[in-house]
Amino acid sequence: MQKLSVEHLLGIKYLTPNDIDVIFKTADHFKEVINRPIKKVPSLRDITIANLFFENSTRTKLSFELAEKRLSADVINFSASQSSVKKGETLIDTVNNILSMKVDIVVMRHPNVGAGVFLSNHVNAKIINAGDGTHEHPTQALLDSYSIREKLGNVKGKKIVIVGDILHSRVALSNIFALQLQGATVKVCGPTTLIPKYISSLGVEVETNLKKALEWCDVANVLRVQHERMDIKYFPSTREYTQLFGINKEILDNLGKKIVIMHPGPINRGVEITSDVADSDDSIILNQVENGVAVRMAVIYLLAQQVKR
Repeated sequence: MQKLSVEHLLGIKYLTPNDIDVIFKTADHFKEVINRPIKKVPSLRDITIANLFFENSTRTKLSFELAEKRLSADVINFSASQSSVKKGETLIDTVNNILSMKVDIVVMRHPNVGAGVFLSNHVNAKIINAGDGTHEHPTQALLDSYSIREKLGNVKGKKIVIVGDILHSRVALSNIFALQLQGATVKVCGPTTLIPKYISSLGVEVETNLKKALEWCDVANVLRVQHERMDIKYFPSTREYTQLFGINKEILDNLGKKIVIMHPGPINRGVEITSDVADSDDSIILNQVENGVAVRMAVIYLLAQQVKR
């Protein structure tokens, strides 16, 4: 069996194209498993995984937990809002207490950029970054690329536009890294106030006209506006944002071609995307959810092979 070149999944920028290929081939196997009548395999019966979520999460947390249980791992769930973190306990103390329970893999979401890297340097466990601040969300980018590959046959040579709040999105940055590693061309589209100044240094073009961006692309990955990360107003009103950057059926019907619509969720229906687009045949949003379990199973399984017993 092929192995990953990394000991942790901290970000897409640490992976090679071969790593992505290995993850996808493993995910192909697990996708077949989760579509069987009996969806469980005993692959990780002797592995203990702790899910540490210092930020709220629904979809990612559930997806990881389901992936872990499908692999027959023992699972510990930790929520910062119900823990001693509220009493001032440090991240290292929290994790070391959990590791003293003989945990092999830690899946962590944290509001601070680089929390996963910090942890990997201080604890003896495999770390999977489930989102660190506005930095990276590697498993989301992997499942997005996997879904594009499944729909279009290949990622290489495809044109992908990421639409919306690029500035506050860890999904956008991880997607840019993943797509470029696989030979895709990436553009971003959104209000100039929500486009980071460093974006051109990543080899990404900016398009502020939504119609032109959609005419150019094969795939549109639509992001929500992350109001919870904003301490100032980045655009006049939600209504104006929707008029300029919201995707509806009329816009897609006037393109004269079919494009694939994606969204990492949660969807603000009627803001960045209308229900008739989200639920249309052009959308692979539900495929992304299903593929998320298979891809996360693959990542967990591959890292678990490196655990020294």
